[in-house]
Amino acid sequence: MDSSITRSLDADGSAVVTVVGEIDFSNADELAGCVREAVTEWSPATVRVDLRSATFIDSTGLGALIEGYRAAGEIEARFLVVDPTPAFRRVLDVTGLCDFFGLGDVVEAEQTRATGA
Repeated sequence: MDSSITRSLDADGSAVVTVVGEIDFSNADELAGCVREAVTEWSPATVRVDLRSATFIDSTGLGALIEGYRAAGEIEARFLVVDPTPAFRRVLDVTGLCDFFGLGDVVEAEQTRATGA
């Protein structure tokens, strides 16, 4: 499995955790730890997890995102998942996690466009 998880501080003061590849049992702790470290070190107002280059997620990966959401919540930071692939978005929608991760409005807008409602 090829995967990379990095964190950085954006120019606007947001913490960005970027995932490339898979999120599964082998690296879920790394993802959660990366978010916790960003929260502890930088105390950002917003934490963004960029999934643009992520290719797979399992239940432990979802758990890591939830743990990151909780860590951000402890300092009252906003937690956002950004740029998920359509497959990731479906997983987050089916599991009811879109609203937690700031994707609810985006999913609703896409569904409205798709149905023409």
